[in-house]
Amino acid sequence: MKNIGIFAITPAQIHFYRNIICELNKKDTNTYLLVRDYGETIQLVKEFEMPHFIFSRPPDSKYGKILNLPKEVLTAYKYLREKNVDLVTGFGIYESFTSALLNVPAITFTDSEYSVNAFTYVIQFYISSLFTDKYITPTSFKQDLGKKQIRVNSFKELAYLHPKYYHPDDSIFPLLGLSKGEPYILIRFNAFDAVHDFGVTGFSLEEKIEMVRSLEKHMRVFISSEGSLPEELCKYQVRIPKNRIHDAIYFASLVITDTQTMATEGAILGTPTIRCNGFVGSADMGNFIELERRYGLLYNFSKYEEISPSSKKIIQNPNSKIECQRKREILLNEKENITDLISQILIHSVKLENTPYAI
Repeated sequence: MKNIGIFAITPAQIHFYRNIICELNKKDTNTYLLVRDYGETIQLVKEFEMPHFIFSRPPDSKYGKILNLPKEVLTAYKYLREKNVDLVTGFGIYESFTSALLNVPAITFTDSEYSVNAFTYVIQFYISSLFTDKYITPTSFKQDLGKKQIRVNSFKELAYLHPKYYHPDDSIFPLLGLSKGEPYILIRFNAFDAVHDFGVTGFSLEEKIEMVRSLEKHMRVFISSEGSLPEELCKYQVRIPKNRIHDAIYFASLVITDTQTMATEGAILGTPTIRCNGFVGSADMGNFIELERRYGLLYNFSKYEEISPSSKKIIQNPNSKIECQRKREILLNEKENITDLISQILIHSVKLENTPYAI
């Protein structure tokens, strides 16, 4: 019996590891999930009834998060040492530093090229890379990380949105207060309070209000937000269980967001999706470029003013959703089941077998 420690910091990471954990537990492997009490993460693991250990309750400020890192790593180390883990995995930083203390291998999944992020994130990446044994990245990842890199032909969001795992449930309509099939728009706002968000911006308060007022002239509008909403927009806040957000994305007529993950989720689910934030540009991350240029499933904009023409075009085209669903099928036919791939990599790495995945 092997033991693997898993760090999941955000709701998206909980979704990512949920099916991987199920697969690992079927294959003579114990998994220990470590989570951070931040945002919607705790509520999500409770809704999924996933056993977990809270190793961090971070402060609100970005600098506070950095200063809190040693305490978090020490807490995780003490917990995982008792579990006698053979390997730790996550999305960067925590598994790397904790693995050094435990003297076990660390495997990191990342789809965010460090070169497009803030300087603080670059420093963070380089330091943690000293203790990382393997990096798993999508094939769309533009940077070469050398011998440590394993490229997989997939997106991390397919770990939970692949048809093998995700089945749309139209009972979301009554939860939204809508009749079945009634069109609506879903907007997602980012908090931009993570370390890798230094210097990056999304929608301003004025832009958020203007956008909602403009879009609600066409159909119902719902807002999902990482941070608090201004009083003028509170009535639009979507009030559904956190584990039903993907149904809300799937059945939406349009998704507009300044976040990263939900932009990919909307595209992969075949919903017309517009992404707008400070990351967009010539140095944008490879996964967003591929979703836009290869599959035509995503609109990427760096300026708020660019959104209106595309959103109107989508809303006025009665076939927008059908066209995106067809493009989604092309993507699904070309991409691999990343849950199976990650599970194999983790198991082979623990066993130290003579495979391309062995550490």
